Amino acid sequence: MHTSIDTLTGETVELLQQLIRNQCVNDGRPESGNEQVSATLLRDEIEGLGLDHELIETEPGRTSLIARYPGTDPDAPALCLMGHTDVVPVNADGWTHDPFGGELIASSDGVLEVWGRGAVDMLNLTSSMFVAFRDVVRTGTRYPGDIVYFAVADEEAGGVLGAAPIIEHQWDVVKCDYVLTEYGGMPSVKDGATTVLLTTGEKHSAGRLLVVHGTPGHGSMPYATDNALVKAAKIVDRLVSSKVVPRIDDMFTARVKALGLSADMEARLTDPARIDDALAELPPDLARNVHSCCHATYSPNIMRSGSKSNTVPDVAKLLIDIRLLPGETQDDADAHLRAVIGPDLLPSVDIEHIRDDLNNGTALSSTETPMWGALSDAIQMAYPNASVLPSLVTGATDGRFFRQRGVPAYGAGLLSHHVTLPEFLSRFHGHDERIDVESLRLTTQLWLDVLDRLWV
Repeated sequence: MHTSIDTLTGETVELLQQLIRNQCVNDGRPESGNEQVSATLLRDEIEGLGLDHELIETEPGRTSLIARYPGTDPDAPALCLMGHTDVVPVNADGWTHDPFGGELIASSDGVLEVWGRGAVDMLNLTSSMFVAFRDVVRTGTRYPGDIVYFAVADEEAGGVLGAAPIIEHQWDVVKCDYVLTEYGGMPSVKDGATTVLLTTGEKHSAGRLLVVHGTPGHGSMPYATDNALVKAAKIVDRLVSSKVVPRIDDMFTARVKALGLSADMEARLTDPARIDDALAELPPDLARNVHSCCHATYSPNIMRSGSKSNTVPDVAKLLIDIRLLPGETQDDADAHLRAVIGPDLLPSVDIEHIRDDLNNGTALSSTETPMWGALSDAIQMAYPNASVLPSLVTGATDGRFFRQRGVPAYGAGLLSHHVTLPEFLSRFHGHDERIDVESLRLTTQLWLDVLDRLWV
């Protein structure tokens, strides 16, 4: 018998507040993150429950927690609940409230929300998963299959100090048959019908470093110089002006229909000849998401060049964040870049791959599984008769490492109607990140309902 959902929701709120206040900020450096603080907190919360658990440290302070609750049938499939404990950096000047205060604040509409970096991405899931997992253990509820709780470090920097090495080198510790992680569960209503999207796959990375070569010279005589920075700037202009053909497949079409837009807007967004004009009419955050769900994207984000203001630079380095759709290859990315750079500049450019070996999990998890059925049934407990549809997430998650091993991984969760999709999307890595308590209640209940249905 599970503890009352009101009690568990309160526990989720309190744990989320603590995780936010731990400030496990991952800026990409090995010495950042300090996830040991949250991993130790979670470990201490389950001490004394008789669980097999382990803290795994890949670098000083970069610690993940794995706990396993054994099932009654060794042949039954095991489920892993995976949430990361690190968060991205924050500019506090853009926030209304302390980004690491974890405050519980009522909105102008009286909706209670937990504020802080990570409230959406993804400490709300990490905390609600833990609360559900711990309640199963402490109440002695038994299921046929093992349940694994995996609080993982370094997701926000590609998983190189978290999921990737643990899954590769210590698979027996996290071994499972299904994974639930970020992100899905936004309901939308159109003509009285509710649709909920869950993630079954993600785009994958093809990051590139372009090293652009020129000839040094004196900055006082710039006429007709071979300036590497100028060449790099031309490449950026060509890149952002280049056209990428959209992929309008069944999954994208279903996603568009789930947004609750007008029939005319749906038709335009699913027409390759009209999608650009339609995107321009959507709210910016929604437009970015919809665009990325049907396009490979090429975003020039960092440029470095020169060492002195009076010297024409002979080298410029340009970092490009490239995200490919499932089925697209690293060769596809290189071919597009070469075409964009053009024959006039290509002899001056070296194209180097950046960490693409960690981001090739292109397979989509099947919806023809008991896990998908359990998710659908559990969501319909909260939203009766809702259609539960597969979707694509535009960013990378640690779920890809499991998919590479053939383990179905789904991005799940369950949100309330208190926030619109454009507003929710704007909170990922954005200012004023927050999550409402009703969504925390729905998501905590979701995990318990899934567990009650998976092995039936």
